[in-house]
Amino acid sequence: MITTVVKADLPVDESLVIRKMRLAPAQGGGSKRISIVTGIHGDELEGQYVCYRLSGYLQEHAQNLQGTVDIYPALNPFGIDSITRGIPAFDLDMNRIFPGNTEGDMNEYLAAEILKDIIGSDLVFDIHASNIFLTEVPQIRINELHEAKLVPFAREANVDFIWIHGANTVLESTFAYSLNAVGTPTLVVEMGVGMRITQAYGEQLFRGILHLMKQMGIWTGEDYVVKKPVISSKPEDVCFLNASASGIFLKNREHGEHLEHGDLIGRIVNPLTGMIINEIKAPVSGWLFTIREYPVVNEGSLIGRILRC
Repeated sequence: MITTVVKADLPVDESLVIRKMRLAPAQGGGSKRISIVTGIHGDELEGQYVCYRLSGYLQEHAQNLQGTVDIYPALNPFGIDSITRGIPAFDLDMNRIFPGNTEGDMNEYLAAEILKDIIGSDLVFDIHASNIFLTEVPQIRINELHEAKLVPFAREANVDFIWIHGANTVLESTFAYSLNAVGTPTLVVEMGVGMRITQAYGEQLFRGILHLMKQMGIWTGEDYVVKKPVISSKPEDVCFLNASASGIFLKNREHGEHLEHGDLIGRIVNPLTGMIINEIKAPVSGWLFTIREYPVVNEGSLIGRILRC
């Protein structure tokens, strides 16, 4: 059943409407609820595939549903329509206005009503993609304040990597932080690249969500064997690669590959002179879980991340 989460009137007889698909047993069932949320950033589309797969698959196999599944594919619908990261016309990052305020401006009101609708879920997936510049392996990022509660869920979500951040690196105004702060467990997924859909990654997460639903008693249908993720909780485990000069980055390695110290990751070149400006080599041995996708770089641009191992 498609329902309206929140609606706000706009000029010239228009409205901003945020909707969800609610799937539940026809004859009633368990009290567990899982919420799948994406589209906070309009240029991050990887979650659209996951919502499509879940909505279609669960309706096709409705007899196996024993709890409630709420699917929110577009929290920032105008951003998605205009391929804009933030909320168009306001130059505002929606993921910086939570928990919102029902007495505030339109955007604060929307944020508050969204949270009100989602609070109480037994688990929430907040699905993001990387930006247009970088490609990420499927990963879940967790604030260390909520590590004990969230890591057991994250281990079963079929991602490649769990990255536990220090509390000072996580903004309190984000959607996930606001939900976790009030006791609604929320996993932040980052995968793929901005403005694109990587169907293999979407399928991987779709299977992980079904697996978790099975464990939670929400789903009695097909289950999947999930990956055992790599887990990092120490800041020194992650090595950041930055461009030492401006130019065009030509990569030699793909994200997800294992590197040895000194392996060539890519080159920064000058198209005008035909010269190689800089060679980017692995400063440590490890796993390349982020790589530059957009080739134009400036000095200091992020080229990639390596997990030491």
